Amino acid sequence: MPLTNQKALEHDFLKGMYDDGYFPDHLVDKGKAILLRLCEQIETDPPSDLEALYPLTHAATEEFNDLQEEFFQADSEIETVARDLIAEEFWFIATTYGFSEADIEELVATRDW
Repeated sequence: MPLTNQKALEHDFLKGMYDDGYFPDHLVDKGKAILLRLCEQIETDPPSDLEALYPLTHAATEEFNDLQEEFFQADSEIETVARDLIAEEFWFIATTYGFSEADIEELVATRDW
């Protein structure tokens, strides 16, 4: 299902990672796909509150956890800069879909990066 939220459609997800040659674009593409799927999930079945949103963001965070090994294999990693950029994208998604009171740390609480 294509996104309908104009703010999400116009957002340049993970731009900071694309702009940094340390992060392989094909892996950043996979991260962007994770974030877009999260947006689609929220649009398809909107969570009623934060308690319903967090399991969605945790599942997406675990997809990033799985992606971390591919970064290692490409002589890269989800390090400090990437951690911050990814967490900010989760915050962007939460606020874009009306969850401005979301806790950024809780959004990515299941991360191991």
